[in-house]
Amino acid sequence: MDQAEKTMHYNLHQKTGKTLEEWIALVKKENLAKHGQIMTFLKTQHGFTHGFANMVALKSLGTDAGSVEDKDVLITAQYKGKEHFLPIYEQLMASIKMFGEDVEIAPKKANVSLRRKKQFALLHPVTKTRFEIGINLKGQEPQGKLKASGNAMCSHTIHLSAAEDIDEEVIDWIKKAYDHAG
Repeated sequence: MDQAEKTMHYNLHQKTGKTLEEWIALVKKENLAKHGQIMTFLKTQHGFTHGFANMVALKSLGTDAGSVEDKDVLITAQYKGKEHFLPIYEQLMASIKMFGEDVEIAPKKANVSLRRKKQFALLHPVTKTRFEIGINLKGQEPQGKLKASGNAMCSHTIHLSAAEDIDEEVIDWIKKAYDHAG
C-alpha cells in the first residue's frame, strides 16, 4: 500500500469514526453490487466526499489495483471489445513514462490512474468510439483539445478516437498536469 492510500485510510477513519473494513462490511450488508450504487449510498446516506466514496466502492468490489495481483488483467479487461484503443494507451504510456520515475500507474476496472503525490491523469477507453484522458489542472481555462470536465475525479478531459490524435498538445497537457502533481 502506498503512502497516499495509507493517508486516505487514516483520514477516512478520522472523519467518519469507522475503518475502511467497517465501511466495506456495511456496503456488503446493504447488498450493493455496483460502483455507482455504492457511491450514491455513501454520499447521500453518509455524507461522503467523492474521493472517500470512490475508495470504499473500489475496495468493496475489489476492482482497484491493490485488490488484484496481476494488474495487466485489469488493463486487458478495459480493452475487451475496444482493442482498437490499445495503441492509444500504449503510445500515451510510452510518453508518460519518460516524464520521470515517480509516475505511479494504478489500473482500475474502468481506467488507469496516473499519480505522483496526487492523481494527475486518467486514461479511459470510455466507449467503442471515444477514448478519454482525464486531466487534473484546476484553475486552467479550457483551450484547444483541453475541455472542461463534469467528472469529479478530473478538472478537464481530452477526447481521442485514434492514436493519430495524440500530438504534442496532448502530451504537453498531460506533462503540465504531471508537473503540477509533484
